[in-house]
Amino acid sequence: MNSMLRVDFHCHTIYSKDSLTRPETLLETCRHKRIDRLVITDHNTIEGALAAQRLDPELVIIGEEIMTTRGEILGMFVTEVIPPGLSPQETIHRLHDQGAFISVSHPFDIVRKGSWSLNDLAEILPLVDAIETFNARCYSPVFNRQAQEFAREHHLPGTVGSDAHAAFELGQAALFLPPFVDAVGLRAVLPDASSQLHWSPPWVHLISRYAAIRKKLSRKDGGILDI
Repeated sequence: MNSMLRVDFHCHTIYSKDSLTRPETLLETCRHKRIDRLVITDHNTIEGALAAQRLDPELVIIGEEIMTTRGEILGMFVTEVIPPGLSPQETIHRLHDQGAFISVSHPFDIVRKGSWSLNDLAEILPLVDAIETFNARCYSPVFNRQAQEFAREHHLPGTVGSDAHAAFELGQAALFLPPFVDAVGLRAVLPDASSQLHWSPPWVHLISRYAAIRKKLSRKDGGILDI
């Protein structure tokens, strides 16, 4: 696998409302865990990804996890932030205008905000590049199996990701891919991917819950976290 890239397609930094992980910490962890490419997908912002890419342009792919009116979408190779609260179709249209690669976040994890109904998902299938077929933070492995079956049924490739909100989670789910440099290249090599998948236990969600509460209390007290 020396010629292959190990890629984690989904993670968060302190620029997400529910993470305290600094971009430089993610990069250090990637090097330690031998992750070759990291898609940073903060909630409704690309600031964390931009900050990380300035530190390591080769390692970091700018992404965004975007909350639409129906569910969450993962954009990769994003050049301009997409605001939340748009329809899925408008969100996808804006991503297409940037030449981005589009996947659908944890579509069947009904425990989390951002999951999709079958009808809404069916409407956007012709417009997306992939489905997230394994998210290490799904509350139950059943949700990932549903995504995998759905992708197979509809002949769509899958992306996978740790959905790390803390650095130690990085690499829980990764794909090994031939080298690529942009969205076009990713589309070309994704069918040749092999995977390395580990489920994170539900207690990892306490980490993001703690981060969200800490940030909320900081704002209430008039303080700010030092990003």
